[in-house]
Amino acid sequence: MARTKEFDPDAALQSALELFWTRGYEATSMADLVEHLGIARASLYATFGGKHELYLKALRRYGEQHGPRVAEELAQPGPVLPAVRALVHRFAGEASRDDLRRGCFVTNTAVELGPHDPPSARLVEESWHGLEANLTSALMRARAQGELPPDRDPVALGRMLLVFLQGLRVTGKVSPEPGRLRDAADQALSLLG
Repeated sequence: MARTKEFDPDAALQSALELFWTRGYEATSMADLVEHLGIARASLYATFGGKHELYLKALRRYGEQHGPRVAEELAQPGPVLPAVRALVHRFAGEASRDDLRRGCFVTNTAVELGPHDPPSARLVEESWHGLEANLTSALMRARAQGELPPDRDPVALGRMLLVFLQGLRVTGKVSPEPGRLRDAADQALSLLG
């Protein structure tokens, strides 16, 4: 007869997400996970696999929790550019206010693991592809509605905003000076016309 799990795997995954997001992959040991989650090492391995598999599951969970928000913000009916501007200013504000200096879990993964861990890099790219697609779609709608000048390329602008938003998140982890981030956001948005 199989033993019943003595913990909630969903709650444990959320707890692991928070720990990895705060500390990063390399700075989080299996011992840290066992202690933080309150789960025996054998149960942790049996349920989630090793540390790397748990990290990837946590990264997927983060995407499920945070990814839809951008799509919802940019898909609202009516004028589009105010929503794009609000999104950029939200990212700048979050980067300057993050008191834990956690930043974005996806961006952190890109910086820490992306160069040498293909499974992590794939998940980061999936997240960025979704953000870029949402931005590009919104900018295409803005151009169709006459908000964006016809000489502006929504695809190129979507890519630029993706790269810019990730740069805001990295900069905010080290130098969260609100004026710097706000001025940068204003300059990036001036490209929209």
